[in-house]
Amino acid sequence: MTETRQRGEHTVEAVVAMEKGAPVSVQTIVVPAPGPGEALVAVEACGVCHTDLHYREGAIGDEFPYLLGHEAAGRVEAVGEGVAGLEPGDFVVLNWRAVCGVCRACARGRPQYCFDTANAVQPMRLADGTELSPALGIGAFTEKTLVAAGQCTKVDPAADPAAAGLLGCGVMAGLGAALNTGGVGRGDSVAVIGCGGVGDAAVAGARLAGAARIIAVDVDPRKLEWARGFGATHTVNARERSPIEAVRELTGGDGADVVIDAVGRPETFRQAFYARDLAGTVVLVGVPEPEFQAELPLLDVFSRGGAVKSSWYGDCLPSRDFPMLIDLYLQGRLDLDAFVTERIGPGDVEEAFDKMRRGTVLRSVVVR
Repeated sequence: MTETRQRGEHTVEAVVAMEKGAPVSVQTIVVPAPGPGEALVAVEACGVCHTDLHYREGAIGDEFPYLLGHEAAGRVEAVGEGVAGLEPGDFVVLNWRAVCGVCRACARGRPQYCFDTANAVQPMRLADGTELSPALGIGAFTEKTLVAAGQCTKVDPAADPAAAGLLGCGVMAGLGAALNTGGVGRGDSVAVIGCGGVGDAAVAGARLAGAARIIAVDVDPRKLEWARGFGATHTVNARERSPIEAVRELTGGDGADVVIDAVGRPETFRQAFYARDLAGTVVLVGVPEPEFQAELPLLDVFSRGGAVKSSWYGDCLPSRDFPMLIDLYLQGRLDLDAFVTERIGPGDVEEAFDKMRRGTVLRSVVVR
């Protein structure tokens, strides 16, 4: 790494998606010194998430080039004018929900639904001056990144950065789908459809909440074994039998109290809807493709009661949830380390995408 002293800018190496569908590459980028309300973070670890692949494929937008990476942890290196409660040396997990405190959601005491979250104002750029679009307003496959100060959540520095950073997106989404959106309680029955990183985090969340029966559903026996490691009491291979029938059989014929769809396909959403008990809750946390459509008889929606919810970032409030979950991790009650399948370098991200497609990893994590 080299650093330019002109205007306090930093010249670093980063993983960039230059154009739609093209392999990512390591590029030299320029990161500005933090301005008012901003923070410069030295990234120590960043997970490779499906969202990064969606950006690479143009499934989220077409504002190329994209600076990828968003599940990250690191150390604050500098802060801009007006930043309070954050200083150089703080160990932080980055988040994409830096709440504004004044929008209609925040004003109603629901900051986890903030409609005006903050990002850094100054752009990061390629060496030729081309502005970069940071993934989820973070862009953390880099040695240093610039974010809004509110995107930095301080946690216990004893945590392994590779594990802690995963709270920045997928693991938090799954944990929150169970704990926050689904409201899983002691003694509940829970079914989770799809046992990748998000689904296994939902299994772990249900276990933390004290669910009595946790049913993991997938088509891959390897993923079902992973789910058992995170707390599933029963597994169902959806290639071999109907998940709806299996979940009902395992819950005395009633269906589960909470069913979490961590896939986000029309068929899995339908399975989740009919695998729940009367007045139960369906949670959609898997991200659907834009063209997907779900069809359900409206009479069934009415007559079965309960709730059908979507979970956006696990309905989390980073300032509340991240420190609490890191404490549980350090107490040995939440095994975040188990989500880290491998530790890789920046030049290995494209290969990590391939492994993700094949379902052979929970998370590849870029470490510095």
